[in-house]
Amino acid sequence: MWSPTKRSDGVLAAGVPPYRRFMPALMTSRNSSVVYFDQAVRLDRTLEYLDKVAAENPGLDPSLFHVVLWALARTLEARPGLNRFLAGGRLYQREGIWISYSIKKTLADRSPIEVVKREFDPRQSFVDLVRTVDEEVSEVRETPTTLADREVEWLLKLPGAARRMLVRVVNGLDDMNLLPSSYTKSDAFFASVFVANLGSLHLDAAFHHLYEYGNVPIFCTIGQVRDTPVVEDGEVLSRPVASLKFSFDERIEDGLYAQRSLQLLEELVEDPDG
Repeated sequence: MWSPTKRSDGVLAAGVPPYRRFMPALMTSRNSSVVYFDQAVRLDRTLEYLDKVAAENPGLDPSLFHVVLWALARTLEARPGLNRFLAGGRLYQREGIWISYSIKKTLADRSPIEVVKREFDPRQSFVDLVRTVDEEVSEVRETPTTLADREVEWLLKLPGAARRMLVRVVNGLDDMNLLPSSYTKSDAFFASVFVANLGSLHLDAAFHHLYEYGNVPIFCTIGQVRDTPVVEDGEVLSRPVASLKFSFDERIEDGLYAQRSLQLLEELVEDPDG
């Protein structure tokens, strides 16, 4: 049954001021509402922490990617205003912290990109997070054809007009809050944030568009770690730095709230053992 206040993946956000509730009528798409944030993070203590975790847990290979996932989960718990999304012109509070991320099966040019989505518990230890994420990544890379691959192959057999019509039907059901939880929980484009680890491909971070399909309001890309000149006490020193770039749907929260949330994220990434 249709309800304007309840969905399979969230509930109507409370305490939203009238001007923000009206914003979706003025700014009707995510990419017409996107704001970009570029964040440079110092990684001196981060890399020391990763070395310590690896030494204490033989066989574990923690990386900046894991730290960012861990920090995002904690930030979204502490700053729930970012864990919101728009559907049907209404603002909803998401139930659970869901992060989707893309992985290449291999580093070959034509290697396919797969997407993993999972619910993150912000109370989970960093070591447990690394283990569960790596297990999921290994499973995806070792699976020749995923369920999503088979579904796409089936859809590609339909005429182009039929595919577009099907997407419009899904979007219409989404606007009316009629998509079942089996759909929204399994679809990677219904998530709190989407992450792309470009640093693993030896690339710098890049600003990514937001997807109009689904309801992901934040896209984060992680750049490679570089030795970068920084000024400390009037002296220029070389320190490890990486760039995090964010594309953010400003309709879910204001810029000040987002910036303070990024400050918390920066603190967690730069000092995960703090």
